[in-house]
Amino acid sequence: MAPPGATCADGQIGGTGRRDVALRIREPAMQIRKGYKQLLAEAEAEIETLKVQDAIALHGSGDVVFVDLRDPRELEREGVMPQAFRCTRGMLEFWIDPESPYHKPIFAEDKKFVFFCAGGWRSALAAKTAHDMGLEKVAHVAGGFGAWREAGGPVEPPKPRG
Repeated sequence: MAPPGATCADGQIGGTGRRDVALRIREPAMQIRKGYKQLLAEAEAEIETLKVQDAIALHGSGDVVFVDLRDPRELEREGVMPQAFRCTRGMLEFWIDPESPYHKPIFAEDKKFVFFCAGGWRSALAAKTAHDMGLEKVAHVAGGFGAWREAGGPVEPPKPRG
């Protein structure tokens, strides 16, 4: 028998009792306070967004650290920016905080941190988070690694598997 409030694929409230009929349970839609678009707009209003050509001009500068937020599968598939520090988005806050057991000393250096991801969304949010945590000189690359590659920025191709 179907749970109370369920509608079966046959349209019967409560179902027919047949096990081969798919159930669709109606649940209220989750109401969120801020969607990703608002979060991105707030981040973009607060942090510096670099055009890809400006980011390419900064590459190799001793006072700038490019931070690649993409996950390992993206790196394997798309290649990497030479000399970029790799930090998956899920570890960022832990690697920035000096009190964290996962802290990475690079984030304590007096440098400008330029974050990038595949398309620019995760990096905008990451740059805002890093700024909120106390890193003063942060930016992100508009369009992310995809825009970087298309604009001719240096890329190390993926390593062959095997």
